[in-house]
Amino acid sequence: MVRHRNPDTVEAFAGKRVLITGGLGFIGSNLARELVRRGANVLVVDSLIPEYGGALRNIRGIEKQVQVNLADVRDAHVLPVLLKDRDVLFNLAGQTSHLDSIHDPETDLEINCRAQLSILEACRKHNPGIAVVFASTRQIYGKPDYLPVDEKHPIRPVDVNGINKCAGEWYHTLYHQVHGLRTCVLRLTNTIGPRMRVKDARQTFLGVWVRQLLEGKPIEVWGGEQLRDFTYVDDCVEALLLAARHPAAAGRVFNLGGRERVSLAELARLMVEANGSGEYAVRAFPAERKKIDIGDYYADWTLIRDTLGWTPRTALPVALKRTLAYYRKELRHYL
Repeated sequence: MVRHRNPDTVEAFAGKRVLITGGLGFIGSNLARELVRRGANVLVVDSLIPEYGGALRNIRGIEKQVQVNLADVRDAHVLPVLLKDRDVLFNLAGQTSHLDSIHDPETDLEINCRAQLSILEACRKHNPGIAVVFASTRQIYGKPDYLPVDEKHPIRPVDVNGINKCAGEWYHTLYHQVHGLRTCVLRLTNTIGPRMRVKDARQTFLGVWVRQLLEGKPIEVWGGEQLRDFTYVDDCVEALLLAARHPAAAGRVFNLGGRERVSLAELARLMVEANGSGEYAVRAFPAERKKIDIGDYYADWTLIRDTLGWTPRTALPVALKRTLAYYRKELRHYL
C-alpha cells in the first residue's frame, strides 16, 4: 500500500484503463493494488511461468476488481487485443535473473528484447496515444566508474540480461523520438517489499535472506563490504504512477534509488534487528557470481526528484520490518 501519495497522482487514474504486463509479479501486483485504490480499470497480464515470480496469490483480495489475462508478451498476435483502448501501459514483464540470462540467453533475448519491440509496434499501430512506462534496471550500468551513479554514467552491462534490458530501453526511447509514443523508462534499484520472490535469488538476493531468516537459518552474506541502496515497493509504485501521468516524463530515462546506502553486512544486521532474532555469516563470493558482481552501487536519483517530484520516502528499517511482517504470515504460499 502506498502510504505517501503524491496529490498529483491520486485522482489522475480514476476511470483510466490501465494494462500491466507482468501484473501478477512482485512490482506489478503492488501497482495493481494501488491502481484499484485509485479507481482505475486494471487489466493484469502475466504468463505465470514459474521461474519469473508471478502468482495469483499476489492479487488476493482484489481478484474481483481486476481483469486477469494469462498471456505471454512474446505472443505478438494477442498484443493488439490487450492494448486496445488502454490509456496506460506499465510494461513490467521481464526475465530478471542474471544467471539465467547467462545460461539461457535466447529466452532472455525473446522476453527482454524482442518482445519489447513487438509491444511497441502494437502500440504504434493500434494505440498510438497510450502512455508507456518501461521498467529497466540499474544492472545496465555495470561496475560503476563513480558514485552515486547518475543517468549520464556509461552503460556497460556485465551479463546478457543487462544487454537485453538496454535494448528494451532504447526501443522505448526510440519510439518516442521517431513515432511520438509517450514512453518513459525507469531504472529500478534493488526493489524490496511484500510479494517479492523469496524461494530463490532469481529476483533479488534479499528475498532469499528473508526466507533464511524466517526459517531460522543464518543469512549467508557473500563478501559483505559491497554498498547498496534499496527502493521499497510502495515508493517504486509511486514513481511508476508519476512517470505515467507527468508530461515532463515523456521520452525520459530516470534512476530510482533509496534513502540509505548500506553494506551488505550492515543490511544483514538490520534484518536480524528488524526480525528480533536471527544471525548472519559472511562467506567468500561464489566464483560464478563474482564474475558478474558490480561491487559498490548506489543511485543518484536527483533527476527524477527535480523533474517529477519523486523521492524515496520509506526508510530502510521500516521497509525491512514491513517485508518481514508480510512473510511471517505468507511465507508458505511463496515457497
